[in-house]
Amino acid sequence: MTSQKEPGQCADGRRSALLVVAAGVSAALHVAKLAPAIPLLRTELGLSLLQAGFLLSAVQMASMLLGATMGLFADQWGLRRCLLIGLGLLVVSSTLGPAVHEARFMLFLRALEGVGFLLVFMPCAGLIRQLVSAHDLPFMLGVFGICMPLATALALLGGPLLLPLMWWPQWWWLMAALSAAMAMAILTGVPSDAARARLAGLAAASGATVSKASRPGWAQGLGALRLTLTSAGPWLVALTFAFYASQWQAVMGFLPSIYASSELGVVLKAVLTALAAAANIVGNLAAGALLQRGVPAARVLAWGFVCMAVGAWLTFEAFWTLPAALRYAALLGFSMMGGLIPGSLFSLAVRLAPGENAISTTVGWMTQCSALGQFAGPPLVGWVAGLAGGWQWTWAVTGGCCLVGLLLSQRIARRLAMS
Repeated sequence: MTSQKEPGQCADGRRSALLVVAAGVSAALHVAKLAPAIPLLRTELGLSLLQAGFLLSAVQMASMLLGATMGLFADQWGLRRCLLIGLGLLVVSSTLGPAVHEARFMLFLRALEGVGFLLVFMPCAGLIRQLVSAHDLPFMLGVFGICMPLATALALLGGPLLLPLMWWPQWWWLMAALSAAMAMAILTGVPSDAARARLAGLAAASGATVSKASRPGWAQGLGALRLTLTSAGPWLVALTFAFYASQWQAVMGFLPSIYASSELGVVLKAVLTALAAAANIVGNLAAGALLQRGVPAARVLAWGFVCMAVGAWLTFEAFWTLPAALRYAALLGFSMMGGLIPGSLFSLAVRLAPGENAISTTVGWMTQCSALGQFAGPPLVGWVAGLAGGWQWTWAVTGGCCLVGLLLSQRIARRLAMS
């Protein structure tokens, strides 16, 4: 018979897990910091639009190529140690960024930031699983899902407000300082890998979710990677994430361009764009709460995809003219209800991983496919908009992604029923 965790232990675990989430937000800020700074970088470094596009995609290229492999390194090095190495790499890369004056060197540093982001992001789900009780796990993984939308919203809001007041290197150094502060917080507020291993026996007796004390060797780790890539569960969550991320990133990424011709002020445009991204946070938190209450994850996924399809249609359709306020409300619904999807998938990644030692590689593979979606989605939406002479058929692209997502959700439901 197992006993409940002591209240103090639960509170300490939740505090440590929240620090892990904050580290994820800090890492995601390095991904999001570039977009509002592109006009300044183009002026100072003489970047072309093509070079600016490569800078934007460099981080995603790292995720596309190395996601599952970085998950393997996370398992081998230790989750907390891997996270700290990633934060350190982000600090170094962001600190050195202002020292370069050529696009190729900036591109190299952006690629390093992509690796640093992966080293932070990969171990987070496994760390949270070890730090909180089984009861709290679905909600905390939903909270972890807010990392990217929160960082995107902060960058889209903070960039236009702060960059006119500072030189762009100070924006880079601010991000480096935040990551350095998070590294210190993780060092002092999250138990080390060895300390968590010593507590494994106590956690097992009290119903917590800490894994075995020992970490796998490289041969076993490669076996876990192979098992991840040959199992249906990781593929289902990874492809579902890809079809979600491709449309959300495309719509959010083009919002400044969509609003460019409007008569809104610069600050109001920034606020509206940031609010649209931030709405995704609500969905992530709601997903965690719904899963904690026992709502089937596949059902939550289906709700998210249906609402995204309807929201995009109401936002972009041109068959009748909706008031601008209603279109924006539909856009908020698209983003907010879409947040149900990542909030569910991080929990599903833990459940559908083929083994305890394959959680990080499963999350890595999910992130790798998500990056592929984020890399492919915006060009596809832009291509359709160019052919149509406007954004009125964007809903058709997002609707297709939602249809595939619904089919994958049904497969996930059947997979869970079999397990």
